Amino acid sequence: MRKLRLHLAGRAPVYSAHAMSGKNVTEVVLADAAGIAKAARILESGGLVAVPTETVYGLAARADSAAAVAKIYAAKGRPDFNPLIVHVRDRQQAKRYAQFPYYAHHLAGTQWPGPLTLVLPRREDAALAEAVTAGLSTIALRVPAHPVMQALLAAVDFPLAAPSANRSGFISPTTADHVLASLAGRIDLVLDAGPTSEGVESTILAVREDDSWEELRPGPLDPQWLNLDYKGQDRPGEARHKIEAPGQLASHYAPGKPVRLNASKAEPDEFLIGFGNVQGDVTLSASGDVNEAATRLYACLHEAARAAHPRIAVAPVPEKGVGRAINDRLRRAAAPRG
Repeated sequence: MRKLRLHLAGRAPVYSAHAMSGKNVTEVVLADAAGIAKAARILESGGLVAVPTETVYGLAARADSAAAVAKIYAAKGRPDFNPLIVHVRDRQQAKRYAQFPYYAHHLAGTQWPGPLTLVLPRREDAALAEAVTAGLSTIALRVPAHPVMQALLAAVDFPLAAPSANRSGFISPTTADHVLASLAGRIDLVLDAGPTSEGVESTILAVREDDSWEELRPGPLDPQWLNLDYKGQDRPGEARHKIEAPGQLASHYAPGKPVRLNASKAEPDEFLIGFGNVQGDVTLSASGDVNEAATRLYACLHEAARAAHPRIAVAPVPEKGVGRAINDRLRRAAAPRG
């Protein structure tokens, strides 16, 4: 019989060949066909499942159920003004919920499935829970590339709201164990597919009705392609200041300790996260590869959070490619919590 990993809030992990009953049990199963089928049944009944994507693990619930979406906000302790990303199978499903300006069609056609979230004008007849968009006239949509998430979306007849599977404001999860570190006992199931490949959350791009665009959150995609529209003409983004998408809060991704950035060496009470020539207690990338650093960012922050050191220092990371996304997350991790 296949072993199931079961975790209870505040207790050590339990390994059992039999399912355990209990109000505060979070079950962890392999992301195989049986696990995906189990996840689909839980989601259909309005439950919460942590799911792997190519970026980070997401906390999924059916996006067409107000009660299910409310469970996401409760489990994460997420503020209700912070909207959620809705994950869909393909562009055809996405068009049920959003209007697609011409440039959005171009981006969806060239970048989906993948680590790109599009914030688009919401259709008035979109049959989704109001809390998904936090009262905004726009909706955030993504078609994920991870085969497990694709299989899960194919197994259900509704889209999935799925922010990162962690307590709000804290370090995002790139493994099943990271999910359990903050959500054990608060959700129903974790689909374990091993570490994620990209390591940081998706790039978020808002496309307006007039085809102007704005990058709301840097992510794994090289930002250079954002400088041209579908006609090959320069098109600057339109700066806005309200919260329109996840990851825009000033303080976010926090490890629960003070974080000092651009450190060339550690002070005696600091855990040092290195990069390139700056050696640390752990390193984002000994070779100075920003892509490797992205895949290791949250794992290093989780390790620093567990360390006995009361403070964390992080070596400089260049602002190039996905380094922009890394530094965005680090600045928010280092920001004072309000």
